[in-house]
Amino acid sequence: MEATAEQLLWMYEKMVEIREYEETMAKVYLEAKLPPKIQKGLAFDIGAGPVPGEMHLAAGQEPVAVGVCAHLRRDDTVVGAHRPHHFAIAKDVDLNAMTAEMYGKATGLGRGKGGHMHLFDPAVKFSCSGIVGAGAPQACGAALAAKKLGTDAVAIAFFGEGAANQGAFHEALNLAALWKLPVVFVVEDNKYGISVEKSASTAIASNADRAAAYGMPGVLVEKNDAVAVFEAAGVAVARARRGEGPTLIEVKTDRYYGHFQGDPETYRPKGEAKELRQHDPIPTLGALLRSRDLLDDEADAALRARVSARVQAAYDFGRNSPYPEPQDALLHVFAE
Repeated sequence: MEATAEQLLWMYEKMVEIREYEETMAKVYLEAKLPPKIQKGLAFDIGAGPVPGEMHLAAGQEPVAVGVCAHLRRDDTVVGAHRPHHFAIAKDVDLNAMTAEMYGKATGLGRGKGGHMHLFDPAVKFSCSGIVGAGAPQACGAALAAKKLGTDAVAIAFFGEGAANQGAFHEALNLAALWKLPVVFVVEDNKYGISVEKSASTAIASNADRAAAYGMPGVLVEKNDAVAVFEAAGVAVARARRGEGPTLIEVKTDRYYGHFQGDPETYRPKGEAKELRQHDPIPTLGALLRSRDLLDDEADAALRARVSARVQAAYDFGRNSPYPEPQDALLHVFAE
């Protein structure tokens, strides 16, 4: 399946938007978290600053999100993992409300109660979870609902290679194959499950090979390339829409930042992240667009200006929105 000019341009703009969003968050997140100077007893304060708590960024992994989501409709479901921003942006989650959620504001997707690992936007059928591997069975539920309703909507479960060793992963694949559910499982292989290399945790080189055990196609995308992901995802999504069942895709991708912001990354070889950035997928796609006369300097500058305006507006909205009232802590909770 070959991408149209419109799809290529959409993927490029979304990748630029995701990268700018993540790199802006990398700066905002550190506000007030580091001591003004190194002193004994002072350290990184995860609870300080305007965006408290953990933060997992996905710069470098943009091709996985855009390559799959370029095939999706508003009524298709996406379930992301604990590193979810690239999926959310590619699925057109409300950027202002998403950012406000990370600031803990009342205007956020979850009224400030969920934070960045728990983003829910029913309008575009997006959700994510901080629980490793939890998204696979949830996507099966959405796919089962679509099947019972007689629609051709599909569900996508995104998760990391570490989650492929969870029991929920295997249970979900088995159920999806047994019931022929319209779901696509997408594994992001960024080499590390937190600080553990894949080779030290997973018995096989490619999780795509595990698909055979459940009677579904398994596809390995070996390059961190939006077009390669698009082509693999196009076949899988079309198969699901036809009612032919699930597919498992694994994409080898790159994580430029640590597992979380503040991660000392002592487990990574020195200079690894810098080397990975030499193969940045955004310029790669930009070069393809230019070779096809779909992009030039003027158009690229205009695109980046649009993106910057959207991202800055989202951060301004999040920062300037009101905090919830104390009594709001009692709203939307279960009680006996």
